[in-house]
Amino acid sequence: MFEQTGMKNNNQYFTSSILQIHHVTKQFSNHLALDKVSVDIPENSIYGLLGPNGAGKTTLIRIINCITAPDSGEVLLNGKKLSSDDVRHIGYLPEERGLYKKMKVGEQALFLAQLKGMTRHDALKALKYWFEKFEIQSWWNKKVEELSKGMAQKVQFITTILHQPKLLIFDEPFSGFDPVNVDLLKREIIGLRDKGATIIFSTHNMASVEELCDHISLIDKAKIVLQGSVGSIRASHATGTYRVIAKNKLNEEPFSVIERKENHHGFEYVLKANPEETNNLLLSNIMAQSEVFAFEEILPTMNDVFIQTVTSKTQQS
Repeated sequence: MFEQTGMKNNNQYFTSSILQIHHVTKQFSNHLALDKVSVDIPENSIYGLLGPNGAGKTTLIRIINCITAPDSGEVLLNGKKLSSDDVRHIGYLPEERGLYKKMKVGEQALFLAQLKGMTRHDALKALKYWFEKFEIQSWWNKKVEELSKGMAQKVQFITTILHQPKLLIFDEPFSGFDPVNVDLLKREIIGLRDKGATIIFSTHNMASVEELCDHISLIDKAKIVLQGSVGSIRASHATGTYRVIAKNKLNEEPFSVIERKENHHGFEYVLKANPEETNNLLLSNIMAQSEVFAFEEILPTMNDVFIQTVTSKTQQS
């Protein structure tokens, strides 16, 4: 049995980076928000930007959107220094939503699309497609203040992606959504990636990170403390714990039993291997005792990795 990759990109061999952040530092008064942060965002990927509250994620996102500038370091988009002219090629869905409550939904969506350089004709055509796809045609003439948080979020999601930017930044995109609409947005995000977009995904929901992200950077106290592919990070934090389904009871000599229960096959175990045991040696020892129906390593979740990394860094400081 193998670790499932969920909805992540099967192509792990990215040829280039669409966004390169080199040694970016940002100070606000007496607060150091970013300390020599470097991140490479591979093209055509979903990249998780993670960290506890106040770690520096929002500051980095604001720098990418040219809302603020770094004190030192540089940001490159497609190999060229990022400028304010590039912002129209970026789609940004902030955690704090920014729709005008008194404007009608359709009027506002059209206005925001034209701000991103779309013609009225193209914007209307695209909005018709997305409003029908999300089944929200009846909202067109409603004021934003009449919508629920989830409804307003759907509208802002549409206005974020409407101009088909190559780089999208979603900050807590599932906030306010029920499970059905979370699944809808996940499928749309995957679809955008599959059509060539690169997505920066900032969230505290580690289950979504495992499901969607190819790579992540974890920021804590203004510094990058963990970086790499989701699979390699989980593997590097492995604890030597395994799930085994065997026909017969097992002896505990080459391992310790954490949990055992009977099932229709025989016995299901959660085992803790001795540090010197390799996967092959452990499996050989088990197969010498019983027929084996399933054998898999239990890797820590990204939530476990997040807590462990942030907690250890806090204790060290």
